[in-house]
Amino acid sequence: MKTITVEQVGPTRWITLNRPDKLNAINYDMVNELRAELNSAAVDNNTKVLVLTANGRAFSSGYDLSELAEDEISGALRWHGILEDDVSLTMQLWSFPKPTIAAVHGWVLAGGCELAMACDMIIATDKAKFGEPEVKYGSGPATLLMPFIIGQKKTNELLFTGDTIDAEEALRIGLINKVVSEESLHDEVRALIKKIAPTPLSTLRLTKIGLIRAQEATGIRQAISANMDVSAILNGSDSPEQKEFDDIVRKEGLKQALAWRDARFEESLEAKGKGK
Repeated sequence: MKTITVEQVGPTRWITLNRPDKLNAINYDMVNELRAELNSAAVDNNTKVLVLTANGRAFSSGYDLSELAEDEISGALRWHGILEDDVSLTMQLWSFPKPTIAAVHGWVLAGGCELAMACDMIIATDKAKFGEPEVKYGSGPATLLMPFIIGQKKTNELLFTGDTIDAEEALRIGLINKVVSEESLHDEVRALIKKIAPTPLSTLRLTKIGLIRAQEATGIRQAISANMDVSAILNGSDSPEQKEFDDIVRKEGLKQALAWRDARFEESLEAKGKGK
């Protein structure tokens, strides 16, 4: 596999995102490899727990914008097809028939944050940062899980501002389960697995079905489907600003594109201040 590594340790399937040089940005290959591995682990009776973690300095910075910019995707219909693949992966993880744990560190952003939220439990290091900053460059979350996890008001704040939050704040608002040191992350995950593993597989499966059905009763699937339509329109709007942002990503990289965006915002504030 190109973008992930997989290890079976006793009853646990460890899936590790492995594009550390790209901050584990999720590209087409990673989507396909993750989907195949989730299918495999779902039917493996030797697997009771699935752990999603990552190599390098970050869990994931989200979907690979440079890859999307190179493809020059435009129009709501084209974007809808791209988003369907992204949402399908996230919801496949969300509905995985056994307990799932995200073990995260560093940046946990955008599509990477959505993957983590799709897991049943999240253990994070004290240096982890969470958020959906894609709203700052004219995009939006593909899979709108956040309001069902932390509530509407805090979701409103994070999605309107694009702010990131640290692990302690994520714990306070109920986004994650536990904050640990960088060095103890995998030990803490193994300790949690040790509590889960003695439970019969059939019990784990049926409990997961019950939990999924309880969430489905709140309308989570309908909300995610409706948001995908809105997100496709947002991404496919092709405003002059978004086109220029994509062009800078393609030619100079995401860092330069974000610097351009922030500079334009500062210039706008200065102009408004002079006009008062």
